Amino acid sequence: MEDQNQEPQHSSQENIPQQDAPQENAASENTSGENTSAEKNPLEFSSRLDLTKLREAVAKIKSELGKVIIGQHDMIELLVISILADGHSLIEGVPGVAKTVTAKLLAKTINVDFSRIQFTPDLMPSDILGTAIFNVKTSEFEFKKGPIFSNIILIDEINRAPAKTQAALFEAMAERQITIDGTEYDMAPPFLVFATQNPIEQEGTYRLPEAQLDRFLFKIKVDYPSLEEEVQILESKHQQKSKDVESLIEAVLSAKEIATYQSTIREIIIEDNLIKYIASIVDNTRTNANLYLGASPRASIALMEASKALAAIRGRDFVTPDDIKKVAAPILAHRIILTPEREMEGFTSDKVVQMIIEGIEVPR
Repeated sequence: MEDQNQEPQHSSQENIPQQDAPQENAASENTSGENTSAEKNPLEFSSRLDLTKLREAVAKIKSELGKVIIGQHDMIELLVISILADGHSLIEGVPGVAKTVTAKLLAKTINVDFSRIQFTPDLMPSDILGTAIFNVKTSEFEFKKGPIFSNIILIDEINRAPAKTQAALFEAMAERQITIDGTEYDMAPPFLVFATQNPIEQEGTYRLPEAQLDRFLFKIKVDYPSLEEEVQILESKHQQKSKDVESLIEAVLSAKEIATYQSTIREIIIEDNLIKYIASIVDNTRTNANLYLGASPRASIALMEASKALAAIRGRDFVTPDDIKKVAAPILAHRIILTPEREMEGFTSDKVVQMIIEGIEVPR
């Protein structure tokens, strides 16, 4: 019995130098070569991106807009995503819900050129793109650039212009260039179009062709503010009195910084199973019994790029299924067409997109 009792004591005594030995070895390893621990960190974080400046920039933009805009957080976030993903946005809502003001003030937070074009039924393509003017002194025609030659373009009531004027935007929105009299003119980056339209008023408006709708990364639907937000709007307006709201907004980003952040977005990681998830969602729109027209591969690319931008805004260098779900409706809803039967039953494009997402298994 004594031997049995002594053995554990002996073994416990042996454990003491065994515990110290690794510490001594570790100390000797660190003194002889301190690169051991230093080599582990790069291996662990080599694929990580530094998103600190990007997130700070987004926070500054939201802070500046918060000086004037009450609520509308989803619209602001989607507009910021469209900038980072280098895509155009169509903003739809009834009059008076801050569509134009938000887009205009957002452009003011960026130190780039800005143009606003009010679309009307008599607007001609040359009014947007520009025209050749005869110079008497040189006896030659000179091209005078139109308002489309800017960095951020705000098109107010885009559905009021006829088809030939809408067609003038196709090349500019898709290829970032226009062709006049056989000469190509490139748009200086960043080149972004924010357009607004009223879904209620039909008189004097033209339905946007599907080809043009497909050029927009997002179709952002803007709802009425809540009761609490409307109270804040009134209180804010009362306190501002005669102040110019635009003077409250300061530029917090430059064109160079936007280009840097857009490059960062392209480096965000997206796993193969999530790429397949995106493809499955878009493919389902083409075979869905509720839809007459499905989404194109451009929609798949838009889903991937927008989900990357959202992931970066949320501080991640990788995409999750929730990022894809968040941007799915604003990207797909305006690219699909319901069957006449579903329209009569009161279905909406957003509802069908939601049904498609719920019916596809989320990758694990």
